[in-house]
Amino acid sequence: MKNQMKKQIPAFLLLLFSLVATGGLYARQADSTGKTSTTTADTVKAKPEKDCQQQSIGDLFRKKETTPKPPKKFMALILPNISSNPSNGFVLGIGGTFGWYMGSRENTRVSSAPFTVAITSKKQLITFVKSNIYTKEDKFFLQGDWRFYLYSQPTYGLGTNAPDAGNLPSNFHWAGEGGSTDSLSFPMKYNYVKFSEIVNRKIVENFYVGMGYHFDDYYSIQDEKLHLDSTPPQLTPHYVYSDTNQYSTVHYILSGLSANVVYDSRDNQANPYKGIYANINYRYNLKLLGSDQDASELWMEFRTYVGLSKKKQRHLIAFWAFGDFNLTGDLPYMTLPALGGDQRARSGRGYVNGRFRGKNLVYGEAEWRFPISPCSQILGGVIFVNATTTDNPARNVALFQYIKPSVGFGIRVMINKYFRTNINLDFAIGSKSQGFYFSGQETF
Repeated sequence: MKNQMKKQIPAFLLLLFSLVATGGLYARQADSTGKTSTTTADTVKAKPEKDCQQQSIGDLFRKKETTPKPPKKFMALILPNISSNPSNGFVLGIGGTFGWYMGSRENTRVSSAPFTVAITSKKQLITFVKSNIYTKEDKFFLQGDWRFYLYSQPTYGLGTNAPDAGNLPSNFHWAGEGGSTDSLSFPMKYNYVKFSEIVNRKIVENFYVGMGYHFDDYYSIQDEKLHLDSTPPQLTPHYVYSDTNQYSTVHYILSGLSANVVYDSRDNQANPYKGIYANINYRYNLKLLGSDQDASELWMEFRTYVGLSKKKQRHLIAFWAFGDFNLTGDLPYMTLPALGGDQRARSGRGYVNGRFRGKNLVYGEAEWRFPISPCSQILGGVIFVNATTTDNPARNVALFQYIKPSVGFGIRVMINKYFRTNINLDFAIGSKSQGFYFSGQETF
């Protein structure tokens, strides 16, 4: 294991350095006037500036108008969800995202709400709406996460090293859902209700503070590899953790309040070209509000976007990092910090959601985004790297003792240039794991 990690970490760092170095090379091509130096290919294919503005796929089929119509304040991207993966079987449903402005475009940020409704051949139901809403003049920022699942998900125990053997099959993921079942996993079935709503009030430009309420209810839990009547009993990580920390193995609830601080200078939340997003969320779960136990959790997140071209804003490097920490008390097993635990369940491309879980988790990702279409920029691409580490205090596994990297690439098709909505298709390779990802909004 140690020899393997010694090989993986330098490769991860080398790829990250290569991405940053490539971005620096493009950035240095700009002279003091802000004009980008012209390559031979640019000279051959040079076009007037007005002909090389960002286009969307619909522009290919529209006649050019002398007086373009003003952009709408509402957008809906609805896509069929027809896919298959080992955890869900055959999946049939719809998904996508809504985008809208609650005020003038000049002083109000765009709001968005990705959603999915799907059923599967394994009698599962997946429904969610994950909203980020800015009211008129950005006075309030509302963050919502509502879910109802009749679901199943493989779990693997705690710590980034658990388990670490064999190869996991390829998976197809729709907007973070989907995954694998294999001999290394401990499959679980459960029903899940989540309600999370945070109301943030703007204090000064780009800076918000707020309060939230959060409710998570896991019930009808079936731990499929648990056999207490066998000789010897066949135990699972979920059972051992729940029994040790005095939680029911079939039903548990978290209910609590949070204090939040947000800084957001992004020019667009669905597909930013520049700006910074930072969020600190301290959540306290209380028996008084219905939690099985008192416990607290801290979420810290940072994102930034660095442009590489003045002429093509779509050419940039994006960085994302977050930490999720169980500060006091003990959280129920399925609510512990885990890969895919971010609001949109998009972290950790290359691994199934929940692949790495622990008392604490730290995650980082870098993504190079660039246009492929030379002028219209309808078609774009991404190359990304990410890394995850979790701990397991019960077995003396510390954060950063094991690090799991992943690398991947993807294609972007611009659907709506005003809302910057893309159709995204990604492929990622992790440590003995890989997956395909299809969605209607950028990962971060």
